[in-house]
Amino acid sequence: MLSRIDLRGRVPSPAELRAALPRAETDVDVVLDRVRPLVDAVHHRGVDAVLEFTEQFDGVRPASVRVPASELAKAERELDPAVREALLETIKRARVVHADQRRTDTTTQVVPGGTVTERWVPVRRVGLYAPGGLAVYPSSVVMNVVPAQTAGVESLVVCSPPQKNFGGLPHPTVLAACALLDVEEVWAVGGAQAVALLAYGGTDTDGAELAPVDMVTGPGNIYLTAAKRLLRGLIGIDSEAGPTEIAILADDTADAVHVAADLISQAEHDTLAASVLVTTSEDLADKVDAELRRQVAATKHDERVTTALSGKQSGCVLVSDVDTGLTVVDSYAAEHLEIQTADSRAVAARVRSAGAVFIGAYSPVSLGDYCAGSNHVLPTGGCARHSSGLSVQTFLRGIHVVDYSEDALRDVADKVIALANAEDLPAHGQAVAARFEKP
Repeated sequence: MLSRIDLRGRVPSPAELRAALPRAETDVDVVLDRVRPLVDAVHHRGVDAVLEFTEQFDGVRPASVRVPASELAKAERELDPAVREALLETIKRARVVHADQRRTDTTTQVVPGGTVTERWVPVRRVGLYAPGGLAVYPSSVVMNVVPAQTAGVESLVVCSPPQKNFGGLPHPTVLAACALLDVEEVWAVGGAQAVALLAYGGTDTDGAELAPVDMVTGPGNIYLTAAKRLLRGLIGIDSEAGPTEIAILADDTADAVHVAADLISQAEHDTLAASVLVTTSEDLADKVDAELRRQVAATKHDERVTTALSGKQSGCVLVSDVDTGLTVVDSYAAEHLEIQTADSRAVAARVRSAGAVFIGAYSPVSLGDYCAGSNHVLPTGGCARHSSGLSVQTFLRGIHVVDYSEDALRDVADKVIALANAEDLPAHGQAVAARFEKP
């Protein structure tokens, strides 16, 4: 079922690997011209434009953008007890992990009388996006809200697309997750118009202010991503997320049943989802193909999964050894990387590029999606080579605070003046010299 790339007997260069490895094609530039007028309309006409686009794209026109508090309470009250228990466990574990990410201020004495303090300050107000569409994502509410709250963000709003089947409100499970996290502000708006409204703010249908935010985080479709790109600078963003990815590095010790199930679990998200197996064992590759045929036939979203697994973004890469396999997965830089090899911990310790790494047979990506405590908002499209997933740090800004005494400045004044003159910026040097010149 998976197309194959045979790299046995050779180790391609990084450039060759980037060209050869499976990858979803998502060109945000293609939709920018379609999204720009939408963003401009929200900028100039506010909520009126938002509701028009919502009716056009989501097939429903909410009575207001902000979800009433009574609806949040109702969603929590009516939540399935088993789902409630699962969400509470997810929240608890995520809070444990993210609590250890909080940065502390550090003061360094550079010289006597001269210090530099790095002070960590949370972003003031953030917009957190929980997608709708093919699936419901209360887990994404948890993954966005917990690090923002842990960082000390003082004001946050969750956006999620309105659902025609629920009277123009976001999905009730999303609303219930917000309530369990003590989120009081939720907007029923999705896609590019959500990012635009978060960036510019507006006035709701009842005259209430919809305050703009300083940062927007959370995954979404290509139109939401395009809006993030257009508005970056006015707002901060976490990343330009693409289709979800799983790569599995496996040898002949891996269980084909597990490997196939995990590849299917990511393919279930989207027809563009990428499922990539990198293995030293042709026998395992054959067994995984057989398992995929068996398991896909039994899965609920079999057409979606089949399309994803047979697409150019998915495939099987055969390698000579685990070392070459590591080279391949580091070049691929998957959003999710599973290591299913002998001595998997040692192999995982050598990985340099992945959004998150899952070790051994009993740490599947699905665990990380929900209850591992890790964050599932992760870099895609190879961005794990240079970027990290969502964390407490995403919502913090480091500010350097410089505190020098008169003597400490005097001691280094000649160096400042010399460098200022070397750069032909004499006024920089004069700003120091003026402090020590006699009238």
